[in-house]
Amino acid sequence: MWARVIPWDKEAAVSALESGVEALWVPDGCADLARSLGRVTVACGDGDLREGIDFRVTRMERKEDEARIASSPPGTAWIVFPGEREIIPLENLVALERTVLAVAKTPEDVALYRGVLERGVHGLVLDSPDPSGIRALAEAAKVRAEDVSLVAGKVAEVVPLGMGDRVCVDTCTWIEGSRGMLVGNGSAGLFLVCAENIPNPYVLPRPFRVNAGAVHSYCRVPRGRTAYLSDLSAGSGVLLVDETGKGEIAHVGRVKVERRPLLLVRAVAPSGNDHSIVLQNAETIRLVGPGGTATSVARIGAGDEVLLMEERAGRHFGVAVEETIREK
Repeated sequence: MWARVIPWDKEAAVSALESGVEALWVPDGCADLARSLGRVTVACGDGDLREGIDFRVTRMERKEDEARIASSPPGTAWIVFPGEREIIPLENLVALERTVLAVAKTPEDVALYRGVLERGVHGLVLDSPDPSGIRALAEAAKVRAEDVSLVAGKVAEVVPLGMGDRVCVDTCTWIEGSRGMLVGNGSAGLFLVCAENIPNPYVLPRPFRVNAGAVHSYCRVPRGRTAYLSDLSAGSGVLLVDETGKGEIAHVGRVKVERRPLLLVRAVAPSGNDHSIVLQNAETIRLVGPGGTATSVARIGAGDEVLLMEERAGRHFGVAVEETIREK
């Protein structure tokens, strides 16, 4: 991750350094100014990395620009100013394993270039005229689908509750295997609810959907935060995990809130803590157990094992906080 500070701006350079960039690309003659701010690799005519020798720069405007990079010696570093939402040339270069650092001017650019061919470009050059913009770009670049730690809890009881409102989360991702969302009545204990991707004699699988639970429930979203299921809408990000806790960020395409019969599942974690979740009472809703087994809530019973993610209770607008709180 580089930052482009051209023209020179001390405050923007400081923000870039504080955000963890590996190199500052500055105007010729500004290498000492950049180095005075801290230990950092400097790219300019009098710096550690020099254009034309250590890296090359181009704009992606014509097919010839892509061809020039593709035909260059492997390992040549290219800083590329992509055209307006031009992704196909970047995909071609990533497929050829070329060393491309794409110039990103918005957080949306960052997400786009990181997702090229599911691998992303080799690196990013953050380009904003002000310090806050640099920080926003760096924050977007650091977003990762975090992995979580799961434990096996034992079901204590399953209790029908009657009618209520439940939320189906339809994502823009094809969800396979035991992957699903982490959902629960309290933020301290979230259950792994499997996607509706298992064949059923009555309805076709919907491998993009997680029938996640009642409207009040917490669910895990990116950056270690939680959200209420009722707050999700098209474009929201959610965290998908599998039975090992490996995470992936997915985006919501649609949310369906419908009135359905509900049931309460209560389970006890190895810590002795009691956790619960309210789900629709239907055979297509499954909780994931150790090894990736997915058991329908229509058949689950006391003594069965289900996977949980445990944390300290306490959330303020979805952010974990240290406070005295009990959830039950």
